[in-house]
Order: sequence, then C-alpha cells, then structure tokens
Amino acid sequence: MEQLATKLDGPILVKPTVHGDARGFFMETYRKSGYAELGIGEDFVQDNHSRSRRGVVRGMHFQPGQAKLVRCARGAIVDVICDIRAESPTFGQWESVELSDENGRQLYVPDGFAHGFAVTSELADVVYKVSTYYDPDAESGFRFDDPEVGIEWPAIDLTPSARDQQAPLLSELGLR
Repeated sequence: MEQLATKLDGPILVKPTVHGDARGFFMETYRKSGYAELGIGEDFVQDNHSRSRRGVVRGMHFQPGQAKLVRCARGAIVDVICDIRAESPTFGQWESVELSDENGRQLYVPDGFAHGFAVTSELADVVYKVSTYYDPDAESGFRFDDPEVGIEWPAIDLTPSARDQQAPLLSELGLR
C-alpha cells in the first residue's frame, strides 16, 4: 500500500496494492500492522456500511474522540473532510477526494475532522471503520452546504437528509 498526499495535516489517503488479472482482483482492505506503518494506529472497534443512490449527500458529521477509515466498496463518491480542531491553523478548511471501487483508495479521518460524502455513481456502498462506538448523544455535525466553509460538492442534484439540511453552521457549534 502507498500513502498519497493530502493538503490538510492529519488525514491520510491510502492507495492499496491491488493484485488483478482478467478474472478479477484481490486486495487487502485492512491490516493493522501495515496501517500502523502509515501512522494509523487506531484500535477500530466498529464497522459500518451505508448504501446510497446517486446524489445522496451525507455530512458533515463528527463524534468527538472518534477516527474513521473510509472506503467505497461499490460505486463512487466524493469524500469530504473539514478540519474542526479549535487550535488548528487550518480550522474550517476542507479537502475532497474520490473514493471508488475502481481506485480502491481509503481515507483515514482522524479525530478533529468532520466527514461527509456525495454519491456520484448510480449506487454506492460506503464502508468504514470507527475507533469508538456510535454514541447518539455525542454525535454532531454542521450543514453540508455551510456558505462559510464553502465545500465544492459535485455539480449534480444533491439529496440530503432532513437532519443534514437543518444542521447548524460550523460557526454556530462553538468549537473555537
């Protein structure tokens, strides 16, 4: 596997080694020791799987103390992270990457970053590991289309949940 550059400090974009031929392919999607060599030393405790159709946008979500390792096992998404670390010089800055079943890339989202994605294929299965158990009382987020953050989502009709559409702005969360 190979670590690819990210513009924000903390997240890690991973390009897996894929062994393929005319029959198909094989790749390891997680090996604790290999990820530790890249700086991902989390003890992941839960795996999650979501399926969404084209245009679904989810985010921007975070749970304090939780890191994620995200991949798109089917289809394609634009995966977005935003720095929400109070003392960070890049607070409020975002970055996006394409994750797909074709490129096999994974994005490590450390604690202190909000996460979201938009589906660009007809259907997408997103699977991700998390370092803490889901806690509905700790989960938080801000609006995916917060004008102060200015995330550039794909130019397709986006369909957020009611919760994501009504989420507060990042500046309203009092993180700074």
